[in-house]
Amino acid sequence: MINNYLLNPRNIVIVGGSDNISKPGGKVLKNIIDGEYKGELYVVNPGSDKVQGLRSYSSPEDIPETDLAIIAIAAKYCKQTVEILAYQKNTKAFIILSAGFGEEDEEGARLEEEIVEIVDSAGACLIGPNCIGVLNPVYSGVFTEPIPDLDPHGVDLISGSGATAVFIMEATIPNGIRYSSVFSVGNGAQVGVEDVVKYMDETYEHGKSARVKLLYIENISKPEMLLRHASSLIRKGCGIAAIKAGSSEAGSRAASSHTGAMASPDVAVDALFRKAGIIRCYGRHEMAAVAAVLLSPLPSGKNMAIVTHAGGPAVMMTDALSKEGMEIPHLKGSKAEALLEKLFPGSSVANPIDFLATGTSEQLAFILDACENDFDQINAVAVIFGSPGLFPVDEVYNVLHQKMRSGKKPVYPILPSLINAGEAIMTFIKKGNVNFPDEVVFAHALGRVMNVPYYGGDTHDKPEIDSRAVRDVISRNKDGYVAPEDVRALLDAAGIARVEEVTVSTEDEAARKSVELGFPLVMKVVGPVHKSDIGGVVLNIDSSAKAVSEFRRLMAIDDVRAVLLQPMIRGQELFAGAIKEGDFGHLLMAGLGGIFIEVLKDVSSALVPLGRSEANDMIEKLRGFRMLEGTRGQQGVNIEAFADVLMRLSALLEKAPEIAELDLNPLMGNPETVKAVDARIRIEK
Repeated sequence: MINNYLLNPRNIVIVGGSDNISKPGGKVLKNIIDGEYKGELYVVNPGSDKVQGLRSYSSPEDIPETDLAIIAIAAKYCKQTVEILAYQKNTKAFIILSAGFGEEDEEGARLEEEIVEIVDSAGACLIGPNCIGVLNPVYSGVFTEPIPDLDPHGVDLISGSGATAVFIMEATIPNGIRYSSVFSVGNGAQVGVEDVVKYMDETYEHGKSARVKLLYIENISKPEMLLRHASSLIRKGCGIAAIKAGSSEAGSRAASSHTGAMASPDVAVDALFRKAGIIRCYGRHEMAAVAAVLLSPLPSGKNMAIVTHAGGPAVMMTDALSKEGMEIPHLKGSKAEALLEKLFPGSSVANPIDFLATGTSEQLAFILDACENDFDQINAVAVIFGSPGLFPVDEVYNVLHQKMRSGKKPVYPILPSLINAGEAIMTFIKKGNVNFPDEVVFAHALGRVMNVPYYGGDTHDKPEIDSRAVRDVISRNKDGYVAPEDVRALLDAAGIARVEEVTVSTEDEAARKSVELGFPLVMKVVGPVHKSDIGGVVLNIDSSAKAVSEFRRLMAIDDVRAVLLQPMIRGQELFAGAIKEGDFGHLLMAGLGGIFIEVLKDVSSALVPLGRSEANDMIEKLRGFRMLEGTRGQQGVNIEAFADVLMRLSALLEKAPEIAELDLNPLMGNPETVKAVDARIRIEK
């Protein structure tokens, strides 16, 4: 629980502070002093009377009452120190820099838990252990560098790794990213990344609080908290970018269903980020570009002008922007011709606007004015301007700085000459600007921000289902696969259309029921999980005699208890399924059905609960979506009915959280309807 004692302490004690600034205790003390902390500062070091010009106490028992303790001593001494400070010195906030706790071994984990118990019992806050500390406008409580100049309109960085926080700052600061605060939570024993996001949401004031948050996460232990508060911040006007590390798995996990085979914790992370509106990044430099876009004004549309004095980068940017769904409209007509007359011969204004390597600052001003005032179809401008080392570019960057502030359309600077024009770029950044050193990285970052989905509040249109019938089925079943008749009952309760079917266990029933259902029929074994693998599915049964003969064959297969009969219907095979993914809840998946789900793996996913727009997006994101629309004379699928099935599955899963795995494979879709043909449900209570 983050509190004001952590954020705005009246006094701080550094336990383990020293004159040796190559050690955490010495360096954090130096950083706090250099940062001109305004409160009282105490040091505990039994080996010295004075440390960095401050009086040093031999024991925490000797210091006055203190709001915040920053502890940089061996792990084995931390518990006793925390106990003294919490119970005798009324300390309400702790930052434990020391390692050697839960990240190391079981003994360290026990020690960490005992410290948390003490901190909790004292109503205090704990950051760490195993972290670099906290940096905010009040104090520089970290033992690392760089220490950026803090700006309330910069970004908040929250990291589960101290070293990664440092590397993120090193990657972003040269691009002009400014910081409002840095929280390194380390092991997150009491306060994790999610808790900091929660606090920032609950205290957010638009126009005063930092509106961009950067997250580095190694473990999402509270997904519901992260989803709720990240989506709330985004609703309030924030942008959030996150790196989630540890996405690969050492080996494929065993699963008894198609859904289980395709799902993974990382799929759930992707689904959570999409639902919240968090932009997922996979590296520091990608995050730096996304952060710079989030700090900049966004275009009102997707039409870009590219201004360049170097043709190659403009071509690469054009390709990258196009892949992100942005448009580079052709510029022509009298106003384009008037602009061309102001440029050197050989220039082009068709878009990209190329004003040659000899282009001047005056010409750049003409171009930016034309994009602002003459070309209504342009929503934003990207300017690529480096230096071949022939002449100073300061005047060009001054024009760029002025036009970025005076125009209504966003102007994005791509300044790649970090060596030839390094000084000019640093001057440009010091004026409060950002820089995108790489045109392709910029293009993809802009596309990521412009295309980020957001589904906050998109669950008001939940379909009505028969909750009582759902609970009746769940209550009478034990763990394991649900019998076919109860699967049918659950689908009916959820309002999911299904093909009529009967279960038979004798030859006489097979003959009689096949005639009643009508031909052609499908016959499927009841019992084994993967029916197709053992020859347990037969199509095109066209007579009662064939039904009886296939019944005999199917019943001879191991573990077969009965045979299912269904009318054979035609259409596009679809798939829908769900799996319970730990604390993330149910992960819902959709795609093409039948064997295509195994071969193509064309699947999209979302976390329950699901609203209409998210259900539609799941379907539209499929690579095979054009097949569902209908192509080359083939009938399509009722997309609205498919989305309705997904929403009804979501509602079913909310009412029956005991469902561990669910497969509807295939669903059969045609222009009129989408019906479940085969369903399998497993519950775990």
